[in-house]
Amino acid sequence: MKKVKLDIVGLSYSQTQSGAYALVLGEVNGRRRLPIIIGAFEAQAIAIEIEKMTPSRPLTHDLFKSLADTFNLSIQEIIIYNLVDGVFYAKLICTDGRATHEIDARTSDAIALAVRFNALIYTYEFILASAGIVIEGNDFLFLENMDSIAKEPDADITPSSSKSQGYGDLTLEELQLKLQQAIADEAYEKAARLRDELNKRGTS
Repeated sequence: MKKVKLDIVGLSYSQTQSGAYALVLGEVNGRRRLPIIIGAFEAQAIAIEIEKMTPSRPLTHDLFKSLADTFNLSIQEIIIYNLVDGVFYAKLICTDGRATHEIDARTSDAIALAVRFNALIYTYEFILASAGIVIEGNDFLFLENMDSIAKEPDADITPSSSKSQGYGDLTLEELQLKLQQAIADEAYEKAARLRDELNKRGTS
């Protein structure tokens, strides 16, 4: 399967779900965006490393990095390899210099580790084709919330269904219109939820 290289292009507070964050991955040399909803701890772990901040004590992902360095292990790349019922699945491609191993991981954890190991981030074409959002106009970067996210206290999130967001009662036409408006407004977290509702109904 064809792999597509991604970069982190956005990380911001969720507008609809308390304690959640929208991580946006962008297709390198392309206009498709892949929004992923993650928890506060993982968002903080990603933001701290991107901002090159040093916590007073090592976070879990920093501990993993130190342990890996001690035993000469490295992460070469991470791959977001599947999407099932709105949940992304990822794996770490690791090596000890002699053999390569694949380790299953939550996508948010995999990306938090990727930024620490300077590992490449990939997904497959079929995932971007089904879950990606195409943007128009000039390329953009919105990392303005990074510093404040890095300082946020740890928090857990409770997933909420699309019905609780009011999407379950909308027609397909209304969903499509709201999706286009969300993309135009660069509200990618909202667009991701609308996209997931359309996919649940069997509509691309």
